[in-house]
Amino acid sequence: MNARPTKGLLVVYTGDGKGKTTAALGVVFRALGRGMKPAVVQFIKGKWKTGERTYAETIPGLVFLTMGRGFTWESEDISRDKRAAQEAWAEARRLMTSGEHEVVVLDELTYVLNYGFVPVDEVMEALAARPAHVHVIITGRSAPEPLVAAAELVTEMRNVRHPFEKGIPAQVGLDF
Repeated sequence: MNARPTKGLLVVYTGDGKGKTTAALGVVFRALGRGMKPAVVQFIKGKWKTGERTYAETIPGLVFLTMGRGFTWESEDISRDKRAAQEAWAEARRLMTSGEHEVVVLDELTYVLNYGFVPVDEVMEALAARPAHVHVIITGRSAPEPLVAAAELVTEMRNVRHPFEKGIPAQVGLDF
């Protein structure tokens, strides 16, 4: 089999609809199936023990870091959340620029950018400085324009209908 040249892509999954993290994790499992080394950094999720996190802990070769403090809008200490986001960014930047991982997912990074916890310019510099073979997937609502402009692939998830609108809570195994 001929080796294909690799160009590390920037992928952004954004929008108000569900499925952004799910899409990114689908790529992670695809990469694992191809013998690649992916890494995931979750910037917001932290309080919930999600199904993906529980399963990820059993997968050899997968770095899966849940570094957030939970949903910021439920926070009792924003300065603590900001510090957690900055610590997560430092680790994400290291993973992204080391070249050790071919796929790096920055799950819900857009939130910490939009809250001003991490400067967009700093993220753009790190993206530009990463090794050429490293694919980066960024998820979250309201992706900042510089990310959208720089990405080779942008998918916007649009909400058509959501069970929450009918009072149906998040479902184990489907939503978390």
